[in-house]
Formats: sequence, C-alpha cells, structure tokens
Amino acid sequence: MDNTTRPVTKYKTGRAGIIFILGMLMTISPFAIDMYLPAFSKIAEDFHTTTARVSLSITSYFFGFAFGQLIYGPLLDRFGRKKPLYVGIVIYILCCAGCMVSHSVGMLVGFRFIQALGGCVAGVAAMTMARDFFPVEESAKIFSLLILILGLSPLLAPTLGGFITAGLGWQWVFIGLMLLAVLVMTIVIMFLPTGYQPDPTISLRAKPMINSFLSILRNKQFYTYTLSASFSFATLLVYVAGSSLIFMEIYHVSPQLFGGIFALLSVGFIGGNQVNILLLKRYKSEDLFRLALISQLVLAIIFLIGAVYGWWGLAGTIVMFFLLLSTIGLIYPNGSALALAPFTTSVGTASALLGFLQIGIGGVASSCVGLFNSTDMVPILAIEVMISIAANLILQLSPGRIKK
Repeated sequence: MDNTTRPVTKYKTGRAGIIFILGMLMTISPFAIDMYLPAFSKIAEDFHTTTARVSLSITSYFFGFAFGQLIYGPLLDRFGRKKPLYVGIVIYILCCAGCMVSHSVGMLVGFRFIQALGGCVAGVAAMTMARDFFPVEESAKIFSLLILILGLSPLLAPTLGGFITAGLGWQWVFIGLMLLAVLVMTIVIMFLPTGYQPDPTISLRAKPMINSFLSILRNKQFYTYTLSASFSFATLLVYVAGSSLIFMEIYHVSPQLFGGIFALLSVGFIGGNQVNILLLKRYKSEDLFRLALISQLVLAIIFLIGAVYGWWGLAGTIVMFFLLLSTIGLIYPNGSALALAPFTTSVGTASALLGFLQIGIGGVASSCVGLFNSTDMVPILAIEVMISIAANLILQLSPGRIKK
C-alpha cells in the first residue's frame, strides 16, 4: 500500500487550499473551548456555583480530547482519514445540543467530555493529513501556517461568545458551535482531496494497538520532544482555564472586554508561530525549540515573582501573558514537527499519541485551577513555573535529543 507523501500539485484544491482546510479543521476544538469563556459568570450564576467550578468543564473537554485521540489514531490509519472524521464530527454536533440543555455543572462537564471525544478527531486528522500532503522537511513550516488559521479561534471566539451571551444567552454559544462544525465538515466533503489510502493491515485489536503505541513511545526522539513540548503546551491550557478567573473575577472586566483581551493575547501565540516561519530559514527547529523553552521558563519565573510582590496591574498582566504565549507559539510547531519526524508509517497513530500526551498533561495541570477553587493569580502562575521547569528538564536530561 503506497501511502507516501504525494506532491500537492497533483490535487485540484492546491497547496494553499489544503492548508486552509486543514487549518479550519484544527479550529473546531479551540472554538469549543474559547467561545464560551465569556459566559462562565452567567453559567455559574444559572447553576448556582462558582466560576472556578465551571472551569472544570474545560478540563473535562481536555481529558476527552486527549483520550479520544488514542481511539481515532488507529482508525485514521485503518479506514482512511475521512470516515472517522465524519463520525467524530457528528458526535461533536450532538453533544453541542446536550451542552445547550444542561442544567447543572455535572451535566455540562459530562457532555463536554463526550463532545471532546468526538471533536478531537478534527485536530488529529488535520495533523495526520499535513504529513500525508507535505514532506517531512516542511512540517514545522506547515504546522506554523496551520496555527495561523487556528488563530481565528482565540481572535474571534471569545468576542463572539461575549456578544452572543449578552444578547441571546450562553446556550446560543453551543448553537454557534454546531453551525461551525457543519460548515467545516461541508467544506471537507466538497473540497479536501484524499491523500491517504486505507491500510487494512492496521489492527484494531487491543493488544496490537497497545504494542503500536508502545513502539512509537519507545522512539527516543519522539518521547523527548513530545513530553518536553507537552509540558510547555500545558502552560497554555492552564492560562485558558484560569483566564476568566484572572480577568473577570480578579480584574473585574466585562465579558466583552475579556473577549478583546483574550483576542489580543492570542496574537502573541499566533505571532510566535509566524516568527518561527522566518527563523526556520536561518536556524534549525531543535535550536529554536530549546531557546524558546528557556525563555518561557525565565518569563514564567519573573511573572510569578512580580505577582507575589504586586508588581502587575491589569496592563502588566496582559503584557506578561503576551510574552509567555509568544514563546509557546515558537515551541509548539517545532516540538510537533521534531516528534513526528521519525515516522513514515502509522503517522495517524503517532499523531494521536502526540495529541494525547499534549492535551492529557495540559488537562491534568489545568484541573488544578478548578479543583483548588483558586481565587488568586499566584497559584496559577506557580503551576506555570513548575511545568516550565519540567519541560526544560526533560529536554536537557533526555538521551533522545537531536545531536548537532
């Protein structure tokens, strides 16, 4: 079965079209996370609970997103990319309706978990198909371009969610998510070519699947860059989980202003990705990855110290988060490209394992915001520092680094 990368010039949609469609696929789950953030206060009021407790619905989405990828990875290799994608998106759409009629935090948390089990297929399929359509040496650049499109989510979703919540109620946010998923799936059906043929030799039995995951995890380069990047990426998920608390509860901004701040801060993450494209013309991915990790740790420590001593007001907090997210914008595409580079077969399974570890580790870290019922910024920043230390230690101590 020939599943090697084919030149994108062979497809009618073309290079730019394929990148755009894959990027749109990657926006499904981020929109599901970001669009209802401004509604946290209203949801908490309706459910008679706290904003921190409502943030557990983000954590449950992270866990569903993580575990679902382990399911879809082998399915994408066995049945091709599109059939599992369609099934997952339908599950996602149905659970949007479930979230809309929820009347308690527990019910919302449960539906969000199942919603993520379906929606996660879009992200892992997009990452996998990026390897189907483009050569490995372009991976870091392609991932950066995908994240440029992914940036539509934090730029638009919170602001849109704030206006929808204020005008129509938070339930309508989930109607908007349903419509977005239908639109993206329609574009995929009509315009995305097939770059991979199903491989019936891929086993879906538990033991071969587990052995396949273990085989991938034993690759030193994979586990080094995956684990290091996953701990780094967890700082982003901790920020997302705590952002409503920090800006709406501590600094008392309105839902509409919160959406604007969230959009502004997302420019840091997106900007880091686009700077990465330029830097890759002169520097290696592994060098950029290492320097960005160190920068992230230094910034996180300064941010924490300043919070303890009361250096930051609203403006200072925004600036520090902007810088911190910029480093993640450099780390994420390079880490993903370096982790997947060793594989030419079972790319879907490898992408799924990569996504599982990234979101799983981030989900555990972000759960501290809700479980500890944080009311102050210092514990959130302390979590950021600890996981940044872990990311740097993994890279420095692991034998799986690419040697110069």
